Amino acid sequence: MTSSKHLSPDLTRVKQELVRRSFWDYRRIIRPRMFIGWWQADLAARLQRFYQDLIAGRRPKLVIQAPPQHGKSEQVEDFIGWLVGMNPDTRVIYASFSDRLGVRANKNLQRRIDSDTYRELFPGTSINAENVVTKFDRPLRNSDVFEFVNREGYFRNTTVLGSVTGEGLDLGVVDDPLKGRAEASSKLVRDRTWDWFTDDFFSRFSERAGLLVIMTRWHLDDPVGRMIADLPGVEVVTYKAIATEDEEHRKAGDPLFPELKSMDFLTERQRLMLPARWSALYQQDPQPDEGSLMDASRLVVVDQLPADVEVTQEVRYWDKAGTEGAGCFTVGAKLGKLSDGRFAILDIIRDQVGAVRRERMIRQAADMDGSGVTVWIEQEPGSGGKESAENTILRLSGYVVKADKPTGNKELRAEPYAVQVEAGNILVLRRSWTEALIEEHRTFPGGKYKDQIDAVAGAFNKLARPSVAMW
Repeated sequence: MTSSKHLSPDLTRVKQELVRRSFWDYRRIIRPRMFIGWWQADLAARLQRFYQDLIAGRRPKLVIQAPPQHGKSEQVEDFIGWLVGMNPDTRVIYASFSDRLGVRANKNLQRRIDSDTYRELFPGTSINAENVVTKFDRPLRNSDVFEFVNREGYFRNTTVLGSVTGEGLDLGVVDDPLKGRAEASSKLVRDRTWDWFTDDFFSRFSERAGLLVIMTRWHLDDPVGRMIADLPGVEVVTYKAIATEDEEHRKAGDPLFPELKSMDFLTERQRLMLPARWSALYQQDPQPDEGSLMDASRLVVVDQLPADVEVTQEVRYWDKAGTEGAGCFTVGAKLGKLSDGRFAILDIIRDQVGAVRRERMIRQAADMDGSGVTVWIEQEPGSGGKESAENTILRLSGYVVKADKPTGNKELRAEPYAVQVEAGNILVLRRSWTEALIEEHRTFPGGKYKDQIDAVAGAFNKLARPSVAMW
């Protein structure tokens, strides 16, 4: 329990009246040591208006978009604490992609409501001092739900896709319904998440209920994108990590919260990330799938390699397909690591061939490349993929050949390569296959074909072998 010196009756009444009028004043009283910046005060004012619309029965829907680790979740937790202090009959359901996040919000709110400061500000809002789960004559208090003593309100935390059957709510809070970029890139996951919103979560809303969403925009077709398209009256508030134009409180190029995250910190993160990833995570500006991962114009197309560099290592990586004249292409991408640290795409073999012609094509390429080029074969999941890779390796007896069992989706596997494309570190020889390769770069991952990028990225990952993960 947080201890504090008890206020005099007069001062207590003054502060009680102050915090009932102003959410921002409430935050400054309960968090006297917090970092204060303009954006926190601005968000507090927007949440205050959301509260006013909520009690007026206007069914507000507010989406808050802000960079990671800037305090948005903490402020929303404080807003819930202030709201139930004002009206402990409020029923709140809080959902996130992770049970851990919901439990953390639950415990943070319990600690806040137990504190001496909160009790003096809101003496009419209290929760049990004990962890009672099964006694019906006392309010519940555990890591999933707590109820307010002698009132109708409660706070319940759950997971997105979790059960909310039988519960009603006056305030629905969703804090990042998608775990990250990988989930947002999956249409199946996006559809399942939206079905949960429409069929489960929204069906729990009372006539006057409000919706508050905190979300990173990884994808245009994420739940927020669908809300904007399908639900009337959704207000979206976006705070970019670095301003792209002059705003009311800052100039173009200024950081959002320099008191907590300096410009040096932000530019360091920006250098580590792909432009599309920075745009989504820090600037809250998701890009369309087509051409979103990398800028094909950053590829360095050359007639021949510079005279002052040497190829120090070569890899041929095969992404296999098996349909003659249709479907996906079988692609063998040959990459070289250069003595100056850059990489070069030296050759692309690409054709729509059946299994017999495919194996003959792979063998001919190995004979052409020579024993100095390591051959990697992508092994598809399951026993069939394993058998196919083993058969190819057997037919390449005499060469250094290995099977690769990649994990994650195609976009994730291509990201290390895409970083080097954006940095201008990928050279491409100008050959008959170059134009088709560049076009696939332009449209990846939204284009019709991804086979060349799969093969090129597979070869790059074997040559680069990063030992330190980016954060």
